[in-house]
Amino acid sequence: MAKRDKIQYICTECGYVSSKWNGCCPGCGTWNTLEEVLPSETGAASGGTRPLTDLSSRIHTISDITSENEVRYSTGCGELDRVLGGGLVKGSIVLLGGEPGIGKSTLLLQICQFLGSDHNVLYVSGEESARQLKLRADRLHVASDRLYILTETDAQAICDTIGVSKPDIVIIDSIQTMQLTHISSTPGSLTQVRECTNLFMHTAKRLEIPTFIVGHVNKDGAIAGPKVMEHIVDTVLFFEGERHMSYRVLRAVKNRFGSTNEIGVFDMQDKGLREVENPSQMLLAGRPLGVSGTCIACVMEGSRPILAEVQTLVAKSGFTSPKRTSTGFDNNRMSLILAVLEKRFGLSYGAFDVYLNIVGGFRLDEPAGDLPVALALYSALTDRALPDTLIAIGEVGLAGEIRNVSHIVQRVQEARRMGFEVCIVPKQALNALPKSTKSLRIFGVSSLRQAFSVLAKLDAEKGGSPA
Repeated sequence: MAKRDKIQYICTECGYVSSKWNGCCPGCGTWNTLEEVLPSETGAASGGTRPLTDLSSRIHTISDITSENEVRYSTGCGELDRVLGGGLVKGSIVLLGGEPGIGKSTLLLQICQFLGSDHNVLYVSGEESARQLKLRADRLHVASDRLYILTETDAQAICDTIGVSKPDIVIIDSIQTMQLTHISSTPGSLTQVRECTNLFMHTAKRLEIPTFIVGHVNKDGAIAGPKVMEHIVDTVLFFEGERHMSYRVLRAVKNRFGSTNEIGVFDMQDKGLREVENPSQMLLAGRPLGVSGTCIACVMEGSRPILAEVQTLVAKSGFTSPKRTSTGFDNNRMSLILAVLEKRFGLSYGAFDVYLNIVGGFRLDEPAGDLPVALALYSALTDRALPDTLIAIGEVGLAGEIRNVSHIVQRVQEARRMGFEVCIVPKQALNALPKSTKSLRIFGVSSLRQAFSVLAKLDAEKGGSPA
């Protein structure tokens, strides 16, 4: 009598394998995520022996392999090309994830207009009908004669069609709707998503066809499906942004052909996504002038310096334990800066609620944002406005010292380009800056106390009393 296949249970969140069902996954601690899967569906080895395979003739030294024939397709969208590392690599597979309605399908359909001028593009939709895609294409003014639409969810049939028609570029929207008929799991399950991604990957590599795959996200914001799906693909992009705001940020989480530090900024409008070539101007638009508690910071996103406004509010607390709330800035880092201000400089925030916000939904997550946050908190407590043309760059240590940061020249040049006149930087960075600063006054400081002295000097020059 044949031995019955033993059922296994795999977590749809982390991929943990268990021999029995549990309400809570032992691997990641999430509830109701263990899914029943047969060993034949998990790709487990069936045992037995097979003849040896000799691949020694296919072994090459690294010096024998040339990269001169590398092909990159321009997508016609400068922000997307920047995040991809210069364009879409031939034979690569790109996973694009994001919240529902964030603009994933809109972005991919828009680039079809440019790609369709020189290449055959196959857009495979498992969520929309051909008529619905046509309506969205009309709204986005996409009317390329070389854009082909296929509405199908059978992954094997799609790959067979790709092998016969051989398009130049393929878009799969979305991976959670695709399925393989010989697997009993439902579409979107761990096994279906993993095996379908594997099939698309092998097809893209074999035919050297660059492929975009749209992926949904789960309630925690990660791409739904097994984590191994992100390891299979060459590039993982995330579309970020607040639903109630029009700005979107495209960020690379993984990129085998470029840097993961670059970002692309878009503005969602009625007729689709528009590239934002100057994010600093966008983030600083409409900022209040002559108001206490605000300071301008400069953050590096890859090779691009971006100016962002730090806003703080210090208000008398009505509770025993004052509130400490931050948006777009690490709350623990804010608590550290508050502790330095209290211990080293005698400023008292114990009876006040402290609120911090980075304007525009942007995130300030590098050490260079410490000094502008400290100056904004100082300004909010003393209720004295900082100069509107001032920008601060630097990391704050526990002793109150100001430490140097990277890319100081690019940051200062961006500040000058945006019309700022005063720049407070770490003293160690002065040697790296050009001697000619034209209209920009640069103050090098080695501690927060010196930074406060610079503020007092600027206030006195303006005719006010020292802060």
